Amino acid sequence: MQYLITFLEGIITFISPCVLPLLPVYILYFAGDQAEKKTGRSVRNALGFVTGFTLLFMVLGLFAGSLGSFLIRYQTAVNIVTGLIVILFGIHYTGLLRIGFLNKTVKLNAEIKPKNFFSSALFGAVFAVGWSPCTGAFLGSAMMMAASQTGWFSGMLLLLAYSLGLGVPFVLCAVLIDQLKGAFAFIKRHYRSINIVCGVFLILIGILMMTGIFAKFTAALA
Repeated sequence: MQYLITFLEGIITFISPCVLPLLPVYILYFAGDQAEKKTGRSVRNALGFVTGFTLLFMVLGLFAGSLGSFLIRYQTAVNIVTGLIVILFGIHYTGLLRIGFLNKTVKLNAEIKPKNFFSSALFGAVFAVGWSPCTGAFLGSAMMMAASQTGWFSGMLLLLAYSLGLGVPFVLCAVLIDQLKGAFAFIKRHYRSINIVCGVFLILIGILMMTGIFAKFTAALA
């Protein structure tokens, strides 16, 4: 259940105003600045891009999970604090409260041309650093969930699930960008409604984390 939720959070991050409007730029980068998109090159570079930010996010999950293993004796307090933070992220997404740093990106002076898999992976790592503040609501929720775990491995797997949720759409779009234009247009027209639904989703997850119900439910499933 935890991995499914963080996977969904990755997908929601993909359709957020931080990422989706810039997708044509990424696809052009993946194609190697070719006027006519080459699918093979695009898919290869998209996979490198996803690999880059996945590795970085997994390192974050490792640290968050390690922290959680040290705080296991304070599990109730950890649940309350992490759940409260996730609720704040959710309120931000609904528009009822604006948290300034979640609407910003970090501008990095790095000119990286993804000409091959490895340069694309470096580009993905730069993306992870630069866009983390803007994608912070759902990335932060995944991190809080990782921090409530009892070991570094669980934290890494949670952030891997988040990265797959964010990365799989990137790869699919590198293949199907022309066929998905209608879906992108629909999402853009309904950003406000989508953000409200996503915010409510985060608030519910935060409440379940605060009350300990989420941990009991996942333990029961296990």
